[in-house]
Amino acid sequence: MLVKLTSQSQITLPKTLISGTGVEYFDATLENGKIVLTPLRPHQVQAIRKKLERFGMTDHDVEGAVAWVRL
Repeated sequence: MLVKLTSQSQITLPKTLISGTGVEYFDATLENGKIVLTPLRPHQVQAIRKKLERFGMTDHDVEGAVAWVRL
């Protein structure tokens, strides 16, 4: 399926591709020049948020880091 990258480095996954998965979050990695999305279950997302909290990172810190990377 064709997916377009926006000027803000965002993509929308076609509904037919993800329907029925029940997934809201994905882990994105680059493997051999390919972008690989791995579904994350809610408990995995909570574990990531707890780890960020242990480092003292807030949602604002994460947003700032993402903005910096996109420069």
